[in-house]
Amino acid sequence: MLNQSTARIDHDWHTRLMGRAILRITEQQVRDVVSMRSAMELVERALLRLAEKRAVNHPRRRVAMESRTLLHYMAAGDNESGLVGIKVYASNPRVGAPNFVVLLFDSNTAELLASIDANTLGQIRTGAASGIATRQLSRNDASRLAMFGTGFQAETQLEAVSCARKLTSVRVYSRSRERCESFARRMSDRLGLDIVPAASPEETMAGADIVTTVTNARVPVFPGRLLRPGTHINAAGSNHIMRRELDAQSVEQASLIAVDSLEQALMEAGDLTHAADEGVFCWDEACELHDILAGQRPGRESDDQITLFESQGLALEDIALAEFLYLHYA
Repeated sequence: MLNQSTARIDHDWHTRLMGRAILRITEQQVRDVVSMRSAMELVERALLRLAEKRAVNHPRRRVAMESRTLLHYMAAGDNESGLVGIKVYASNPRVGAPNFVVLLFDSNTAELLASIDANTLGQIRTGAASGIATRQLSRNDASRLAMFGTGFQAETQLEAVSCARKLTSVRVYSRSRERCESFARRMSDRLGLDIVPAASPEETMAGADIVTTVTNARVPVFPGRLLRPGTHINAAGSNHIMRRELDAQSVEQASLIAVDSLEQALMEAGDLTHAADEGVFCWDEACELHDILAGQRPGRESDDQITLFESQGLALEDIALAEFLYLHYA
């Protein structure tokens, strides 16, 4: 459980820090202190403040260069903590996105407080959001996970779902059999779960009541006909309008569709955009996860309902973890 005294920074705390050098927090320091359970609590608190309009979130924007490099930036502020910040990173098809950074400011003094290496931070907060959605939207007895994707982000997606629900079965699928088997061994040892590498999407989906997709696919990774009544889906891989992990049938079958930000989903949620283009989804059917958490919108209403969380990732989630790190190391 997080210490309640770390939930906000008061004026006296900031006064004592005036004049100090900017705090630099490394990837290893992030790994050392941020657990998945604490991250889920921090992110959920931040989302509730967003529902209460005590926090502000700006969606991701991109600067495109002739070199095919993209500069990505997203910003947020929390009026309860008095912190405001930005996450920025660059990507290029040749090297991916090697360096993520969060800059954290004091909104009362405009002072730059910290520069935080944020590759791991982003990995953890993205998983945490799916964990919160799973706890909120999946059936209470959901225990069988189908996992699509074995990359960097897949690790914390699996960890977060295992925090949200007691998993009895995990099947994982990747186009690379070697990577799939390696991921299954590594995460079985890390989480103490029996994780089975599957040979096909059909084998992966057999009996699943939670499905998580975290890939860079541009075409659906499984056919919607494989979904069982009562399944919850976390679609966490697509943060670009041209990417797509779910087919139109999967979206059409979901009677509850939650996004982390409607503004951002309209720009980035390829699953929903394609389904809308195919006439099986209307944007006013979607709601924001923070409104469900705050009780402003209904969540799951029946055991046979199919639910979907479309995750693009919010800067506010980054700032929530950055605040925790800053308070720990300052």
